[in-house]
Amino acid sequence: MHDIPESAYPANDKPAFYALIHSQAQALIDPSLPTVANLANIAALLFYAYNDEPVSRQINWVGFYLSSAATATATASTPTASAAAADAPQPPLTLGPFQGRIACTLIPIGKGVCGTAAASRSTMLVKDVLNWKGHIACDSRSRSELVVPLVAGDGRLLGVFDLDCELLDGFDEEDVSGVSGVVDLLVAACWPGVNQASAVN
Repeated sequence: MHDIPESAYPANDKPAFYALIHSQAQALIDPSLPTVANLANIAALLFYAYNDEPVSRQINWVGFYLSSAATATATASTPTASAAAADAPQPPLTLGPFQGRIACTLIPIGKGVCGTAAASRSTMLVKDVLNWKGHIACDSRSRSELVVPLVAGDGRLLGVFDLDCELLDGFDEEDVSGVSGVVDLLVAACWPGVNQASAVN
């Protein structure tokens, strides 16, 4: 069992907040455990860190959508297999571990904020989801969204880490940097041999 010491999260210092989150994530993530267990703990860590006093940022959803590559048993593919996969239709992202209200279970690649981040392998920072064409509304309370892709070293998409906020402009570049650091830890630990920094615009 992995425990982390209880700490007071700084409410008005995002670099300090994410430095603490990063150290706690390092303590929590265990490569010997199934990937789903690590993803579940990270979703819970961030959800409650954002929402507990004194931070209270009204983050209403934190979780993962995973690609078929994330659960593949092979850690490498042959050139022939890669070429065939490139020509085949991409299966949708599938709901993974999360904290929040009931969510969409499947998201097509290229659709919505999550699907767009997946298709482009780049981070999406949406300040107002109601004015973002093609937004998929799983929770009507969401007003802004941050999605960071999980990308393997060979370019394979593993999934996305999705965060929703009830406030307009609920995320900024400091959040992008902080969340991306956690994603990098997960990719390194949960998909060994394919470590690569998360894709950020």
